[in-house]
Parts: sequence; structure tokens; C-alpha cells
Amino acid sequence: MTIPERKSVKVIIYNQQYSMLTDSDPTEVDELASAVDGLIRSIASKSGTGDLGRIAVLACLHLADQLRSAERELTEVEESSSQRHTQLLKLLESI
Repeated sequence: MTIPERKSVKVIIYNQQYSMLTDSDPTEVDELASAVDGLIRSIASKSGTGDLGRIAVLACLHLADQLRSAERELTEVEESSSQRHTQLLKLLESI
């Protein structure tokens, strides 16, 4: 088993530069950082506070909410798929 090579990627989020190591595609890391930067800037413009810690927490809560929604949708799709699989098996058995 080969260990993926880690690459150093520099991104800027809310005027702060961060360096990180990733075994993912650096372009994907840049895109994610850009999305986080946009979210933080949006929250900062609406919050009326310059407190980066508070803004970051609000951004994390927003992302956690999106993740939970995606997990619920995935569970629903899995359950629906399982039910359809069971129905198809019953149909095949009846033939």
C-alpha cells in the first residue's frame, strides 16, 4: 500500500493566510477555502461585529447544519433504496 504524497497548499480566508498539507487535489482545497471565505465574509457583513472568533463559530454552525441536512437526505435515499431493493426481490421471487 502506497501512502499518498502530501502537498503544501496556501489559502487565504478572511485576509489570513493558512498553510496546510493535503493528500487531496490542491485545486479542491482552494475551492473549499474560497467557499469558506465567502461564507465568513457573508456572515461578517450581516453580523455587524468584527469579532472573528464569533464569525468563525457562526460559520461552523452553518456548515454543521448543512452537513446534518445532507446526512438526513442520504439516510432517506438509503432507506428508499433498501425498500425498493426488497420490493424487487419479492417481484423476482414471485416470477
